[in-house]
Amino acid sequence: MRSSVSVVVPVFNERDNLPELLRRTLAAGRALGRPWELILIDDGSRDGSDEMLSQYAREHAGEVKALLLYRNAGQHNAILCAFAHAQGDILVTLDADLQNPPEEIGRLVEKIEEGFDVVGSMRQDRQDAAFRKIFSGMVNLMVRRSTGVILHDYGCMLRAYRRKVVEAMLTCRERSTFIPVLANLFAKRVTEIPVGHAERAAGTSKYSFYKLINLQFDLLTCMTAGPLRLLSWVGIGISALSLAFAALLLVLRFVYGAEWAGQGVFTLFAVLFFFTGAQFVALGLMGEYVGRIHGDVRERPRYLLDRVVGETLGERSAARTTA
Repeated sequence: MRSSVSVVVPVFNERDNLPELLRRTLAAGRALGRPWELILIDDGSRDGSDEMLSQYAREHAGEVKALLLYRNAGQHNAILCAFAHAQGDILVTLDADLQNPPEEIGRLVEKIEEGFDVVGSMRQDRQDAAFRKIFSGMVNLMVRRSTGVILHDYGCMLRAYRRKVVEAMLTCRERSTFIPVLANLFAKRVTEIPVGHAERAAGTSKYSFYKLINLQFDLLTCMTAGPLRLLSWVGIGISALSLAFAALLLVLRFVYGAEWAGQGVFTLFAVLFFFTGAQFVALGLMGEYVGRIHGDVRERPRYLLDRVVGETLGERSAARTTA
């Protein structure tokens, strides 16, 4: 029997995109020619998206399931919630804004069945603003250097995962996580394929500049402790330079006299400010780690599921058998 597929789509205030999303995703799923399900998870929308998802689940029983979170938990936590309710052997994630075409789902599934554990995608001819492309490039470079896994577009959520990788991710309890990076920790074979990219059809991106900065810190602190190690070496270097500079000032004081030393007071202030700034940067980075540790040790739930609408794959037949 061919592997079943779960398509997971997180939704947050995407009411205008949902009809077209459903039409195209249903067509792509049915074209797979195998058991499949579409899991639409509402991440605390306030524009009526949750009611639309509930309606879709009732209208397309057996294919569509709607998960409605009580409040916004964040894109990656919402996806993890959907993973916990998915039944497919292969799980595919897709954004609701239709910038990545649902028609590429079949190619991702075929690539997984070649023996890969994770299949990512590279957006071709990206239709995003310049600052988003620059930010994405920085993230991709940082992730590649930190993980050693050479993929080119970690920001594209059109990705496929084998179930064993998803089950391993669900055992992780950290609150600040980034699914494409987390998956690489458990995957043996990883690859990526080029996919199309379109302009957003309706609405605006839910990742503001502030949220992008927060995502950068999440990435930095969930992947590696390298910045803390780097700070140690930077501290050693700054201390060594400070001693050398103090020795130079002492020598020049004796060579040129006290008057020359007095004229260098502003230079000393500049150096002092530089060192003070370096200390604040170090404390800020340490604070990021401590803050995330604080969040993890409290062990608060990642999300609060309000209700589930619809049954998919084997759930309907299992329910009838039980009855």
